[in-house]
Amino acid sequence: MTAAPPDNLPLALTMGEPAGIGGDITLKAWVVRHDAGLPPFVVLDDPARLAALAATLGLAVPVQAVSSPDEAVALFDRALPVLPVGLGTAVVAGKPDPANGAAVIASIDRAVALVQGGQAAAVVTNPIQKSSLYAAGFRHPGHTEYLAHLAGLADEPIMMLAAADLRVVPVTIHVSVRDAVALLTTEAIVHAGRVTAASLARDFGIERPRLAVAGLNPHAGEGGAMGREEIDIIEPAIAILRADGIDVSGPRPPDTMFHAAARRGYDAALCMYHDQALIPVKTVDFDGGVNITLGLPFVRTSPDHGTALDIAGTGAANATSLIAALKTADRMARNRRRVSAP
Repeated sequence: MTAAPPDNLPLALTMGEPAGIGGDITLKAWVVRHDAGLPPFVVLDDPARLAALAATLGLAVPVQAVSSPDEAVALFDRALPVLPVGLGTAVVAGKPDPANGAAVIASIDRAVALVQGGQAAAVVTNPIQKSSLYAAGFRHPGHTEYLAHLAGLADEPIMMLAAADLRVVPVTIHVSVRDAVALLTTEAIVHAGRVTAASLARDFGIERPRLAVAGLNPHAGEGGAMGREEIDIIEPAIAILRADGIDVSGPRPPDTMFHAAARRGYDAALCMYHDQALIPVKTVDFDGGVNITLGLPFVRTSPDHGTALDIAGTGAANATSLIAALKTADRMARNRRRVSAP
């Protein structure tokens, strides 16, 4: 188990896909560090690449290589601290190259190692281009699964998306709707509910978390008239979670549980498939959503968007989601420290 970090440690921000917008939004976030109230962070990236990108974008960001995270906090106010990660080849904006796949993975590996070693407070990951990593030999479905591998987890971690006053957890994630129905089980819902409730208490400071469980079918099945998944799968999961002492309600009709008044009645919503969770989050706060991995022995957040290769290096990228991810990681790490304090 990773120890709770002291409050004066920086966040560890990964490179992400170097041909994507990770560098753009990293530089933009540092520029507004004071106005946005950002905590100090150290970037695992190539300093020369970031300095050249800052010049291209016309951003006044002094980039300074550091040898350890210890230097980052004192330096952060006047320069962007970067722990160097060597690239395999020159970066062309918008054109991922598998030759840089090893650098992308090395950035993630080192960020996790820093947190596990008590040198950084949390991991914040810039978006990766999975197709490029697969071409370089990467054998994990994505960030979340790779982080679980690095953490040595037996149980699969849970993905939460958070935006404004809404937190959602999809029980099934990157599968077709047909497969999501087939994969939905009572055990999967119970696992997601337990991990979510524990994280809300530990990482978000919510003493008695309230979970709302969405139905799968229209009108939550209408008593079985529109499908029996609510009766056969979802309701038994809710009963188990209640027996655990978790405050949980549902199954709720999905079309009436995400408006403003309904959102005030719970702290997180368990959703049955990907779009059921992500559509309301992106509707409520398209630019400011945060991807959070629950169930890890360390805090990890990420912007809730992809690499945006079409606008990389143009200056058009919006850093709002990264800024939210950095601030969320800081709050979560501080809450985790308070809970772990003797």
